[in-house]
Amino acid sequence: MSKVLAIDLGGTQLRAGICDAAAPAGVVHIGAWPAPQWLDGFRDKITGLTREHGAERLGISVPGTARGTRCLWIPNLPWLDDVDLQELFPGLAIGLGQDAQLALLAEASAGAAKGLSDAILVAIGTGIGSAVLSGSRIVRGGQGAACSFGWACADLDDDGDDRDGWLERQASGRALAAIGEKAGFGDGRGLVAAARAANADALGALARPAQALGVSLATAVALLDPQAVIFAGGVAEAADVLVPMVRTAMERQLPPHLQDVRIEMGDFGKDASLVGAAFAGARGQQWDEVR
Repeated sequence: MSKVLAIDLGGTQLRAGICDAAAPAGVVHIGAWPAPQWLDGFRDKITGLTREHGAERLGISVPGTARGTRCLWIPNLPWLDDVDLQELFPGLAIGLGQDAQLALLAEASAGAAKGLSDAILVAIGTGIGSAVLSGSRIVRGGQGAACSFGWACADLDDDGDDRDGWLERQASGRALAAIGEKAGFGDGRGLVAAARAANADALGALARPAQALGVSLATAVALLDPQAVIFAGGVAEAADVLVPMVRTAMERQLPPHLQDVRIEMGDFGKDASLVGAAFAGARGQQWDEVR
């Protein structure tokens, strides 16, 4: 049976798994290493893993934009910009996608969004990644960057930034860490822990990022009419504190028929992009159709 090497490539770490092409949800971790710093090191690592595990297919999640088998813009790994993986690995069948889109592929194929035709995934970590399932297909866009909600803006006076979107600057893990430090709670985890304990100062400090998330999600829900919003990423661990605040802000901006959209946690946690890479590798370049 054909084997798939699944790769979750981040800005600092490369994680790998192996599975049968017929059962990508069963991907098994085989290791994690620092992210390669050069293209030659990346090629050697992937080539070695495919040979070691007898893989004929490669699924890979990247923290940037991609189209087909070509990486377009990988801001934290610029040596991958404009690299065609099919040329780099000519003997492998390849499924390549942006990390949040592949995380949603995993959730829609075998996780929290299974059985749904329309859903939004928001992955809140160091930054904010997002993806959309519409009509049972992951929306990729012309540059592989469709539905990047981290760049949503609800502030007419904001000057913009070419590295971080407005919502990322308000409500990403990095933003929450800065808010927590400024409010005297050490970092984002300390802030959330204090809010969970009903500390009034912590709840007040979380009000703005929660409102930013809620208003931005209301815009997305109004445009897309999803059956569910799926939260993923490290900040999803704070869902018990954040989700009620986010929902309140979101509902204020929505008509009654859209206010009851489900908000759920993803089933795959930090492994969502790796599992999605396994599905992409099993399905090839047409991985975006969920079935």
